[in-house]
Amino acid sequence: MKFTRILTAGALALASLSAAALTASVVTAKDWKTVTITLEGAYAPWNLTNPDGTLGGFEPELAKYLCDHMKVDCKLVASDWDGMIPALTAGKYDVIMDALSITEERKKIIDFTIPYAHTHAAFATAKDSPLANATGTGTVIKLDPGATGVKEIDSLKEAFAGKTIGIQAATVYSKFIYDNFGSIATVREYKTGAERDLDLESGRIDLVFDDAVYLISAFEKSNGTLAFTGPEIGGTIFGSGEGLGLRQADTDLRDLFNKAIQSALDDGTIKTLSMKWFKTDVTP
Repeated sequence: MKFTRILTAGALALASLSAAALTASVVTAKDWKTVTITLEGAYAPWNLTNPDGTLGGFEPELAKYLCDHMKVDCKLVASDWDGMIPALTAGKYDVIMDALSITEERKKIIDFTIPYAHTHAAFATAKDSPLANATGTGTVIKLDPGATGVKEIDSLKEAFAGKTIGIQAATVYSKFIYDNFGSIATVREYKTGAERDLDLESGRIDLVFDDAVYLISAFEKSNGTLAFTGPEIGGTIFGSGEGLGLRQADTDLRDLFNKAIQSALDDGTIKTLSMKWFKTDVTP
């Protein structure tokens, strides 16, 4: 009888601990009253800085939907792209929302939500350049990580040999360029896409490589002097899509955002916003 009582008391204690843990988990999730989200504010149309200093674009508008859905007060803050992940892990921000590709390499350092977009990448050059209309222009190829012997890429290597390719530093696109074109072309890194695009317009570099919907916006800013060349590149080579980056410990915040993103996918909000800002559906 004594043993039974002790066992029962132990079971009650374990049940109490489990209930307390569950309650703590719920409370922790509800404690997210304010969330700080960092964006570049210079990667239109994903995100941009308006003349009055406010942040606009696809991601700020989507962020408003997500935060309203979560009933959380979100503060949007512009910061430099190349310092975002270190600043996130150091606790300066709670979330990165800057067309951040979900990759296995980044998952070693930070956590991600489900994707809210999935886009292609592409080369661009001056419309009057001899590099314009390279083989495959107007088509899309899909590649997996580590793909080799791709005839379309081999064709581009031949066409772009000896040229200078501009990339934004610390992106998934920079790795692709170094891996595939680093041995046959000069690769020049830039802190921002805008700085790089100005060098392309002025003829200081021959090509750029970046997100395709970003480049469409850059074409408009250049008054139509720039254009795609070669095929657009999709598939999983650049990751499984664009998602929110969070600290690995903040699983409760990740789950809150996942539910909100799923709602935005289900009710067509992401499609509506992508058609507004990108003129194409980037729904993953």
